[in-house]
Amino acid sequence: MKLQPAYDIILRLGGFAHVSDITGVSTVSPYRWTYPRAIGGTGGTIPQWHHRTLLDYAHKRGIRLTAADFLPPPLENRRRRA
Repeated sequence: MKLQPAYDIILRLGGFAHVSDITGVSTVSPYRWTYPRAIGGTGGTIPQWHHRTLLDYAHKRGIRLTAADFLPPPLENRRRRA
């Protein structure tokens, strides 16, 4: 299971390898952003220091992406899924 919102953002921007190239991180890092914290992931969040790079990239290419897209789902939605 790939966690949100990281998975959706990665797909919008062209996939895991492409996001790795955009951000300058190892190819493993974008995958980790979609994994639960219990297994070494970030729980579906993209580290904040990459947000501006990804937002700028999306803007230059006409890809719909906003700062709000990086926020995790509201707490009440996360509780219902559990």
